[in-house]
Amino acid sequence: MTLLAERRALRWVTRQSRTLRFLPLTALVSDAVIIVLTMILAAIGHDLAPHTAHLANTDLLIAGPIIVVLWITVMGGFGAYQAEVFGAGADEYKRVLHGSLYSVSIVGVACYLAHFSLARGFFVLMFVIGVPTLLIGRRLIRHGVHLARIQGKLQERTVIAGSVSNVDDIADVLRRESWLGYRVVGALCPSSATETPGGIPIIGHDDLTTIHRVSGDADVVFLAGGTDFNSRDMRQLQWSLEQDATRLIVAPNVNDISSERVRVRPVGGLPLMHIDGPRWSHATQKAKRVFDVIGSLLLLTIFSPLMLAIALRIKLYDGGTVLFAQTRVGRNARTFSCLKFRTMVPNAEDLLAALHAQAGYTGGLFKMEDDPRITGPGRTLRKYSLDELPQLINVLRGEMSLVGPRPNLVHEVAQYEKHMTRRLRVRPGMTGLWQVSGRANLSWEEAIRLDLYYVDNWSMLQDINILIKTFRVITAGHGAY
Repeated sequence: MTLLAERRALRWVTRQSRTLRFLPLTALVSDAVIIVLTMILAAIGHDLAPHTAHLANTDLLIAGPIIVVLWITVMGGFGAYQAEVFGAGADEYKRVLHGSLYSVSIVGVACYLAHFSLARGFFVLMFVIGVPTLLIGRRLIRHGVHLARIQGKLQERTVIAGSVSNVDDIADVLRRESWLGYRVVGALCPSSATETPGGIPIIGHDDLTTIHRVSGDADVVFLAGGTDFNSRDMRQLQWSLEQDATRLIVAPNVNDISSERVRVRPVGGLPLMHIDGPRWSHATQKAKRVFDVIGSLLLLTIFSPLMLAIALRIKLYDGGTVLFAQTRVGRNARTFSCLKFRTMVPNAEDLLAALHAQAGYTGGLFKMEDDPRITGPGRTLRKYSLDELPQLINVLRGEMSLVGPRPNLVHEVAQYEKHMTRRLRVRPGMTGLWQVSGRANLSWEEAIRLDLYYVDNWSMLQDINILIKTFRVITAGHGAY
């Protein structure tokens, strides 16, 4: 392929990544405004508190600007304004938090040594309000960037170099996680074809000369598996990309591994990637069980009036049973009775075979968008997942967890491939990673992939995050039927 053709293939995407260069400045201005407003709120709060001396304006005028500059400078020293921390990962929040905590220490020690009488109430309020507000501000900026990227804005033009299969694997991930903002515009592969099986145009071969030619029109170059570059080639590639301000990302042949399990340790100039073992065993420890018991008791207390109202509505609708108990497969392949509010007609199980034939069901999770067996009240219950509330009793019994892979039917588990049985190493959950990632809109394969990711990369923080997202997904009512 000629140089002109390569450049035409890349330039169809507007170079929007230049806008991303203003992200650090946007964050800095946002942080400065938040800190100033926090100081004003802290001063007002201190003055309103009973039995406290009025905060002298001179004290605030002297200390205020110093604290603002110090706070931002310390966060900057921790790397809170480096471009690579924006967009994904927890590094940005960690750096803001660490910088803020160090600022607290510095201000406290400096006031003590300088004998500066900064009111303690003002000092405490400023940081108690300021630290979480700074984190929320960063989260809002990130959310705005993610929304823009999902809508096709703020994209970085990306070229992937490697074997055809590895290029498609990386492209699939980048396409699925559109909020990352990588728009794949071409592939460099050792192939004579015009595009990969996944539809990525092949614009050249994966050699140093070609990569250097296209780097001027690309924002990011991904090196996937399959390239034959040695350490000297990699060094030359970094030097050539440096001239065009093009970022180089090396994508190892490792998928669905959380960052908490990965450690990069340089040894003799050689970066070695250490991957910790799967964390499914941590999800079976007492801490998670205590969390489940406390959480289920609290939620049962909160939702008991609603559950009573739902039970009456179901009973008055057709006079049938309120609860529906279905045999499901739990941890270590043990079966249990999974409780739900009944949302279907009483003879729903008898109609299932005919619906399987009608829908062409061949295996996996059976979901039908316009299932004729669902009752009037059942549609509302399913839309907002209220039919799942009785499973809080299953959680209390120890048969389920608040968060985990959804429990499948016996015949669905019988169709598992060998790797899918890893789902059964933890307790099934009322909600899980696939529920907050698309619910019934996801394919069976994608749902299994997300469940296996959860099992292998479990953490309590991830559980809490899934629970928070669950409430947002349920209130929206998308992807449930």
